[in-house]
Amino acid sequence: MERFLPLFPLALVAYPTENLNLHIFEPRYRQLITECIEEKKTFGIPTFIGNKLPGYGTEMEVVRLAKFHEDGRMDIKTRGIRVFRILTLQNPVAGKLYSGGEVDFFEEPESLQGAIPELLFQLDRLYTLLQTKVDFNPDVMPFSYQIAHKIGLSQEEEYHLLTIRSEPERQQYILRHLNKVLPVMSEMERTKERIRMNGHFKNLDPLNF
Repeated sequence: MERFLPLFPLALVAYPTENLNLHIFEPRYRQLITECIEEKKTFGIPTFIGNKLPGYGTEMEVVRLAKFHEDGRMDIKTRGIRVFRILTLQNPVAGKLYSGGEVDFFEEPESLQGAIPELLFQLDRLYTLLQTKVDFNPDVMPFSYQIAHKIGLSQEEEYHLLTIRSEPERQQYILRHLNKVLPVMSEMERTKERIRMNGHFKNLDPLNF
């Protein structure tokens, strides 16, 4: 399905279902957001990466205008809806300050699969090693978008995840990432423990030989 969408490029990856707070200060984006609020329309955040727009992004809705500053700046709360791919680009749109373009929205196949048990196990290992707690609900789909920013992916990897069209494939991509980084992290923890023990009195068991 194709549609014209106002665009707000950012050097980040926004995902469907994600809540994103934005501070709007440039005149072109103040115009864009004002129109979205007044006309109750959505806008797109395409990822700006490698000094270019590779083409994929997420359609966003303005959930709430949190604060309007006297000089015209705005603080807004937004939420991701669905992934799109840019087909044509106008920069700027005729008669506007901001850019826009025709986009093609993802029609993601419905998946009855929940979170992969192995993925949940590896996530538990990750956050145990990091000694941190991360809130997520494995029963809420798409699960991959809940944790995509919380597993140490690079921006390029986060962008690649955005381009994957099915939830099972995204979960497998994340699992491969965790299977790669967790052994390294575990070894780093063992190294840190050996460093901490260096210089301490050690109670060693006698060896029988």
